[in-house]
Amino acid sequence: MGDRNVESAWNYHNGSKHPDGDLMNPRHRYDPMRNPLPFKIYPDIDPIHLTLGDKLLDMPALTALAANITVEADAQVPNIDQITRILHFSAGITKTLRIAGREMSFRAAACTGALYHIELYLVCGNLAGLDAGVYHFDPRESSLGRLRKGDYRRALVDSSGQELSVANAPAILVFTDVFWRNAVKYQAREYRHAFWDSGTIIANTLAVATACGLPASVVVGFVDEVVNNLLSLETQTEVATALVPIGHVLAAVDGPSPEIDQLELKTVPVSDYEIDFPSIRQMHKTSSLTNPEGVAAWRDGPAPTSRTASPLDAPIHLEPLADDELPQEPIERVITRRGSARQFSREPITFHDLSTILHKATNKFPADFLKPKGISLTEIYLIVNAVDGLKPGKYVYHGDSGRLECILQGDFRYEAGRMGLGQALAADASVNMYFLTDLDSILNRFGNRGYRAAQLEASITAGRIYIGAYALRLGATGLTFYDDAVIDFFSPHAEGKSVMFLLGVGRRARRR
Repeated sequence: MGDRNVESAWNYHNGSKHPDGDLMNPRHRYDPMRNPLPFKIYPDIDPIHLTLGDKLLDMPALTALAANITVEADAQVPNIDQITRILHFSAGITKTLRIAGREMSFRAAACTGALYHIELYLVCGNLAGLDAGVYHFDPRESSLGRLRKGDYRRALVDSSGQELSVANAPAILVFTDVFWRNAVKYQAREYRHAFWDSGTIIANTLAVATACGLPASVVVGFVDEVVNNLLSLETQTEVATALVPIGHVLAAVDGPSPEIDQLELKTVPVSDYEIDFPSIRQMHKTSSLTNPEGVAAWRDGPAPTSRTASPLDAPIHLEPLADDELPQEPIERVITRRGSARQFSREPITFHDLSTILHKATNKFPADFLKPKGISLTEIYLIVNAVDGLKPGKYVYHGDSGRLECILQGDFRYEAGRMGLGQALAADASVNMYFLTDLDSILNRFGNRGYRAAQLEASITAGRIYIGAYALRLGATGLTFYDDAVIDFFSPHAEGKSVMFLLGVGRRARRR
């Protein structure tokens, strides 16, 4: 069930904490003028240009968040138009702005530091408009570059230990992380961001696939070496982090996969210099799975047992907007409009807004590490600063029952700002949401790879909250934090837990 020597995960987690984790160099200096190239470019591969049609999918964003498309008796196979939409609204360029004299391209999903270190690949059989192959998505010009010709899905099926969602998928997205693009600013903490930023993208992927009427799920269990070899990655600098199978065919992939030979594909260097952070590679190595039998055992074990405190008195039930009151803006338009708030106004949001976001965005998504269906590895703790209909204070959200519990009433704006590395955004937000997990029980169940799963679940849920906030015409932004200060603040209720993610939600301040 994964590497049982979980000391590696603990060493990495504790060593990458702010302010004084021993893997962080206080003398490190970040120069944004020397950012790595935020694209992977294959100069010798002819691009297959993707065309995004003008007609929007008509499913409202909040509906796309809350729904999961179920597998049907008939095949559910994406065509090239749907693949184009899923890729574009997951990781494509949605706006280009001129900032400080430079043009900056922003993607469909939020990314730490806007450094865009996550790459997307597509492994598919024959689709309407696209031949079977292994492709790389280039968001610069919205194109696919074919790395391998032929149907290589069987390699992913075997690698995943015969995971059913992979075995019956006509198309599978593979997410990878390019270390240096993010480590240039965040050092060893980059490996946390690998899953934070994969997760916010996957939130978009799942929502757009739903709007296309296609089932999609998240797979974290796979033989790392096989997937990396299939994509011909240089694993000292780039590694696979997650699979997202899309669609469903009635007959599972059968027959042998073509031989996976080493590709000699030239890529454009992303930087003229690079600093190595061995702890990133070490954490990835010790959380890797090495054979299909080990993957199956990792996936099929019992659910982790969590040390959850007893519910407090006086539960507060959510009051989400009724269906006929929900905004009807389509998911693609909300994703295009979405950004990361740079300033909150301190004006309150309503309890209906908060309730709707929690109700819609925390609906469980299908994943190989969330079995039996409905379990969760994370809990959401909140600092409420300004929510009409809810007194300021610290709260915990019980997703299984859809209710809030007040831990302590009070004005905690100062504490919110302090715990968010002194950033005004955390103090000014209407509500801050902290994604906490019982990391000890998760590592006991999943081994070191459980660290990947816990980070990813938190970030996917946070990415869905991002979408939910913008669907309601609010703002949201991900923030970093002082790990131990957050746990101390919410203790004794949160004693023994660990922080995975922090998201602030509120009303955006008007730009002057």
